[in-house]
Amino acid sequence: MKYYISDCHFFHKSLLHSMDKRGFDTVEEMNEYMLEKWNAKVRNKDEVYILGDLSYGNDEETNWLLERLNGKLYLIEGNHDGRYLKRSGFNRDRFKWVKAYAETHDNGCKVVMCHYPIPCYSGQYILNKEGKPKTYMLYGHVHDTHDEKLVRQFQNITRNTVVKDREGQDVHLQSNMINCFCMYSDYEPLSLEEWIELYNNRVFTK
Repeated sequence: MKYYISDCHFFHKSLLHSMDKRGFDTVEEMNEYMLEKWNAKVRNKDEVYILGDLSYGNDEETNWLLERLNGKLYLIEGNHDGRYLKRSGFNRDRFKWVKAYAETHDNGCKVVMCHYPIPCYSGQYILNKEGKPKTYMLYGHVHDTHDEKLVRQFQNITRNTVVKDREGQDVHLQSNMINCFCMYSDYEPLSLEEWIELYNNRVFTK
């Protein structure tokens, strides 16, 4: 099984009471809660694609964290991950790879992954024979901020834009971008299908 999650920010104390306002009393409490949610879902044979900003800790703290997380881990590097990645004491062996951008395939769909939202992504308008999207763009970085609201506005504008297809028929453009922000899933890595259901219910029903 493949799972996805973004912006866990383990060890990031300021997010308890500012920006995210996660509500935990201590960073230790937050770390343990996220670890519990992760390991209750993920088994060691599962693949977890982390869409950036896994940890705000140093190399020693993040080494400790990675030894406790279940799954085969793949990291899309976020703007805060350099805090540990660039330190000589950090052990990269726990990650299968570390990239700024990657694509994978999951349940018949192409998945485009980047820490930052990409409004115009590869395969954006391609549909399958049933008329469903063949490509999803998974991102993080913006948490649940005004920037995420702007991304949603862009998606709604795109989805409401009608163009002519090759046969001259009117079709709506596609935009299938999903912010895999950990707080949306209560800090649990989710499958692509779970993210699609959660995001459609959360965003496009409003």
